[in-house]
Amino acid sequence: MWFAVLAVRSVRQNFSPSGEILELLETFRRMVNHCIEIGITCNISSLKKLSLQSYRELRAYDCPSKYRLCAISRAAGILAARKKSLKRGFVSKNPYAVKPQLISCYGFKLEKNRLRIPLKSRRHCEVQLNKHTQSVISEPGLEVRSFTLTATKLTLCITKEVTEVRCLDTSGVDRNFRNLTYGNEERIIHYDLSKSVSIGDTTRSIVGSFKRNDVRVRRKVASKYGRRRRDRTVQLLHQATKRIVVDALRNRQAIVLEDIRGIRALYRKGNGQGRSLRASMNTWSFGEAQRQIEYKARWVGLPVIRLSKRETMGTSRACPRCGERLQSDKKHRRELWCSTCKNWMDRDAVAVINLSRRGRLRFERSKGGAVEAVKGNPTTTVIPGVDAPKLTYQTTS
Repeated sequence: MWFAVLAVRSVRQNFSPSGEILELLETFRRMVNHCIEIGITCNISSLKKLSLQSYRELRAYDCPSKYRLCAISRAAGILAARKKSLKRGFVSKNPYAVKPQLISCYGFKLEKNRLRIPLKSRRHCEVQLNKHTQSVISEPGLEVRSFTLTATKLTLCITKEVTEVRCLDTSGVDRNFRNLTYGNEERIIHYDLSKSVSIGDTTRSIVGSFKRNDVRVRRKVASKYGRRRRDRTVQLLHQATKRIVVDALRNRQAIVLEDIRGIRALYRKGNGQGRSLRASMNTWSFGEAQRQIEYKARWVGLPVIRLSKRETMGTSRACPRCGERLQSDKKHRRELWCSTCKNWMDRDAVAVINLSRRGRLRFERSKGGAVEAVKGNPTTTVIPGVDAPKLTYQTTS
């Protein structure tokens, strides 16, 4: 049985706030910090207790009462994240909101391609929506749930109910430093992301060449080029992940992702690696690629299977033909040798084939019947030398 799921995404645009809006953003920021201070003093992190303790004190701020609840909710989220960090043993300073902002799900209206926001009692302001935002929110069945205002941007949170796609097969996604590999036994596609590596190297060289002995100015310059690197990298990932989701939807294939959390521990100081290598690997946006794939797949109703570390153990080392452990040498860095099959195999191709197969087993169990869930593509016993996958490679830059 297939159910409707609630898909969530956001749409963002630039805008120029007026003086009254900037004053409201600053008031909301101070209310959030006031609630955080109360929560730390009284050792509170739950929304209910923080509301009972701080709602009356927020009456001193000149703003609509509906924004007080949103400020308390924002502060409760920050305090909950702080409590989680302390439980994990991380040293955490007292948090506070730095940038002026306004987050609310109450009182706003969409009227004639404008967002109408309450400022004070019986006073409102309007923000003009650009063409892109208008085209996104005009989709049938879509609902605007909340908005976020900063000094330069407006973000709308939108939701819709989608019916889950009935998939017939699975495809794995292997995230690497220089590419994204997607596919299964039938075909494999490589999406080249080497440009993001050169963007990170260029950014580090520019920031490192700035020698002015002023910490505040150097931090400002580093933040500027860091945002530029992030935006360009996100755009490259967007192009690749969009093609992956479109292809999976067209072929009705569930997407399988591996769990690679904690991989940054391999590139810490003291591991015997060079500074340049550690700097490059620590800019790897593997989490951003997963985030984009998950929300884009959910928006079209495509299931995403997230395997555990135990399920993904050895995906890049196990031969998809016979199951033996593959060997590597310095000459063939991206290829692995199977001593049983007497064949060289691309390690990314090996990973996506193993991911798709292990994800298929999870997918069959979750749907309550292997034959019905993957009709036309059942998982059979692998016969060494006979059921070897016939791969078709395709590289996309």
